[in-house]
Amino acid sequence: MDTLHANDIASYLDNQRNKETLRFITCGSVDDGKSTLIGRLLFESKCIFDDQLQALESDSRRYGTQGEKMDLALLVDGLQAEREQGITIDVAYRFFATDKRRFIVADTPGHEQYTRNMATGASTADLAVILIDARKGVLTQTRRHSRIVALMGIRHVLLAVNKMDLVDFDEATFDAIVAAYREFAAGFEFSGIQAIPLSGLDGDNVLQHSSRMPWYEGPTLMECLDTVDIGRGTGARHGAFRMPVQSVNRPNLDFRGFCGRIAEGELRPGDSVRVLPSGVQTRIKSILAGFDEVPFAQAGDAVTITLADEVDASRGDVLVASDNPPEVADQFEAKLLWMAEHGMAPGRQYLLKLACMEATATITEIKYREDVNTGARLAAKTLGLNEIATVNISTSAPLVFEPYGVNRRMGGFILIDKLSFETVGAGMIDFALRRASNIHWQALELNKAARAAQKHQNARCVWFTGLSGSGKSTIANLLEKRLHAAGKHTYLLDGDNVRHGLNRDLGFTEADRVENIRRVAEVAKLMVDAGLIVLVSFISPFRNERRMARDMFAEGEFVEVFVDTPLEECERRDVKGLYAKARSGNLKNFTGIDSPYEAPENPEVRLQTAGQAPEIGMDQLFDALE
Repeated sequence: MDTLHANDIASYLDNQRNKETLRFITCGSVDDGKSTLIGRLLFESKCIFDDQLQALESDSRRYGTQGEKMDLALLVDGLQAEREQGITIDVAYRFFATDKRRFIVADTPGHEQYTRNMATGASTADLAVILIDARKGVLTQTRRHSRIVALMGIRHVLLAVNKMDLVDFDEATFDAIVAAYREFAAGFEFSGIQAIPLSGLDGDNVLQHSSRMPWYEGPTLMECLDTVDIGRGTGARHGAFRMPVQSVNRPNLDFRGFCGRIAEGELRPGDSVRVLPSGVQTRIKSILAGFDEVPFAQAGDAVTITLADEVDASRGDVLVASDNPPEVADQFEAKLLWMAEHGMAPGRQYLLKLACMEATATITEIKYREDVNTGARLAAKTLGLNEIATVNISTSAPLVFEPYGVNRRMGGFILIDKLSFETVGAGMIDFALRRASNIHWQALELNKAARAAQKHQNARCVWFTGLSGSGKSTIANLLEKRLHAAGKHTYLLDGDNVRHGLNRDLGFTEADRVENIRRVAEVAKLMVDAGLIVLVSFISPFRNERRMARDMFAEGEFVEVFVDTPLEECERRDVKGLYAKARSGNLKNFTGIDSPYEAPENPEVRLQTAGQAPEIGMDQLFDALE
């Protein structure tokens, strides 16, 4: 009996391991019943343990909204704030299985404020269950979630028209909602939309067909989940080999392995591979899964690979099939979902993460923004929370990629704010821009050092920042006169003067201020390359852009000068009458009044001008430069 029992257990475990796993999300508007539906699936599929059931009964008495009934939504909504407010805030993952499949379901929030969490859940899903409250029909958030589902490459959709019990199981109501949704989703590349009328609260058409809706003759929700063909037979594991290197394993001098998860394709010892972006070619020596050497690995496997030759590869490089490598580029067109409350400004630098690769990235152009309801292409200069756009992106280093539609892992990226480290955007690469491969650096025989030596000086950028009226331009002008008298070659870039020419097309919105500083920094870099001492006098209110400017220059070439004058003193001076206009509401987006100024944290020089002559500040700065 013991042997039979052990064999039964082994057979059961083998059966569970060999089942296909389907990852899906539930999404839709607020209070469409997503958590209740998942709770019903877990309950009806008998995937709740006795202790969980006891805890559910206790929690239902305390937090439940179903009277004497168990509140199945509490199986998913575990955060205190979720239970108190009756909404989903974070993504909750739950696991269950049937005789045919294993499932990983992500319960994603419907509230507009937490759309970023919904996008996170969608990024790894094969299928989406989009819920619609039968009383409300297709809402704006339903459309937004559907658009994100399509954006994330999900092609299989189950349209669950929930709470049919609250509309007396009316067939006409169901048909009208389905027709409206199909009309809206006609432009999406969904493989198909299976519409199901159900009641998650009572279980109608969830696992069993409902006797209260005899007019519906289609499959139940669970039947669809069990049988839907998600097309993995032609998916990533049968494509060309790709593996981003996550780390290099070097426990001793005799072993050097490259660790990562295979993103696409298959791999065997002896296969020819390239290391990108360098392009070095070698062969696979061995494949290890854990501590064991294996003869074969495929997409999804976490492995350590050893190579036949000593090659230079590190985290962020990608091992690929030699005969079918992906593209390498530093400029792309991509779809972008903006996920931060603070708006996106073209020209600002962000950290881009794609697989294990990292680079500084700039949105160089917003080609168009998509209307969430109609899909219409709208002009935009910036992006706000939850807005979707097609953009051009430039990166500081070449990235190995494939279009998102071909390979989700090698084509999907996130953007991170470089100061707060907040994830602010999620993107999907469409293709590389042609100019990325057509433009190359031209080798020049004369360099910056030679040009500066001819002038007997050290080329550098002296960057003045401070509020309007702080005295930046006055001190910069005095410093240039002093340097000129000492025989130095200089040029002064002043904010007001530059706006008469190079930047005359820019206003004073945050996006325009970002572009204003980007252009000036590029000009200053060229002037330093010419061997000049360039003085830049701009308010430059944002730390991000000042850091961007600093990063353009070599170590020691960028000198940040903070002209630290209190706002009250600047207003008292008000040489140009700008503060008075801003206070009266006649001048919008004025720094210090209705637009922020982010003071430098560690400037090379800090000048306090309140109560002292500008010549004193100039002398202090000249001494510091010397």
